[in-house]
Amino acid sequence: AKLHLLDSLSVLATQDLKGKRLIDVGCGAGFPGVPVKIACPEVELTLLDSLGKRMNWLETVLPQLGVENAECITARAEEAVATRRESYDFATSRAVARLNILLELTAPYVKVGGAVLAMKGAAGREELAECKNAIKQLGLKLEAVHEFPMDGTNHMVIVLRKVAPTPAKFPRRYAKIKASPL
Repeated sequence: AKLHLLDSLSVLATQDLKGKRLIDVGCGAGFPGVPVKIACPEVELTLLDSLGKRMNWLETVLPQLGVENAECITARAEEAVATRRESYDFATSRAVARLNILLELTAPYVKVGGAVLAMKGAAGREELAECKNAIKQLGLKLEAVHEFPMDGTNHMVIVLRKVAPTPAKFPRRYAKIKASPL
């Protein structure tokens, strides 16, 4: 419960999501998006993952959890952005990739004025230090690092505000992103 649920809910301690559009990129089994939606039903949630089996499971489980109006999309993050570019107030992700890779996958979804809410573990500050170039190129600015001690380690939500549009050339194909991170 602490590792998955409480960690997921830490996003709510950093931003007011009521009435906002949130996309959970690489949602897997629905963390952090589903717990956030349960705790804040007013958030307009989109769950995005590339594995159809996961998304089919979520579509079955969400009504059983009382979660309504959550959109489930089966697609790769770098492909789905084509029809959703800069249309969300917030993008979040948990346990998907190192921050310099994650930002290229999430920032294009966020509108100017919104933010990427990157959930990271103990290596978060180290990852943040290595992605200054990515932050600048993607139109982001570091706003805050919220730390949440949990079971002897630090979990964190890194808030990166969108201050300029992300150039259309981003995100690149995943193989290119991984081979040559910003």
